[in-house]
Amino acid sequence: MRKLICLFLVVIGAAGCGKDDGSYIPSVSVNFQAPLNTPSLSKLNSPGGSVIVNGYGVAGLIIYRTGANNYVVYDRCSSFEPEKRCAVTIDDTGLTATDACSGSKFLLSDGSPVKAPATRSLKPYSVYVNNFNIFVSN
Repeated sequence: MRKLICLFLVVIGAAGCGKDDGSYIPSVSVNFQAPLNTPSLSKLNSPGGSVIVNGYGVAGLIIYRTGANNYVVYDRCSSFEPEKRCAVTIDDTGLTATDACSGSKFLLSDGSPVKAPATRSLKPYSVYVNNFNIFVSN
């Protein structure tokens, strides 16, 4: 019986390992689209630009332009104690975002945490750009 319990615990432990995909942040439907020439998205005109879009996701969206036509989008909900729904804000450097509730920092290029106490990445969303329009969904 002990062997069976140990095997069960090993299987459960192994199943919990894997890529961090942001699934610990509540799942809500996201369907955002806008022309990239919209004035509120003007900071996305060059790589390294980022904007906040409120009203979508758990705590809003952060859209970050990583390259020529490459964008990443994250939920603003901090991955540290997500039940508090603390929204991260873009730092003055434009390279990171900070959770004012915990002090955690995240890289905008990939959403990964760079300052504790957060240990998980921001929740990513799918992004697609076509004909000067941006589409974000999950």
